Amino acid sequence: MIKQDSRKKNPILLEFAKKVRMRRHELGLTQEALAEKGEFHVNFIGGIERATRNPSLLSIVKLASALKISPRELLPASVD
Repeated sequence: MIKQDSRKKNPILLEFAKKVRMRRHELGLTQEALAEKGEFHVNFIGGIERATRNPSLLSIVKLASALKISPRELLPASVD
């Protein structure tokens, strides 16, 4: 069995994770505080920031709202 952390992570999820983490830090929020604002479980936020979760469109919209930005700002500029 291959551990999740040892698999190659999707570059789209890695970019998304980076943007979420950076914005959360800009707002001075902990993962717990962001989870509460977005009505998520803290483990979900951690998974997003580790690029091990692939959030649904509705989750992206809720997350963007909690981060006070548009969903577009969380998505990669281009997909190669």
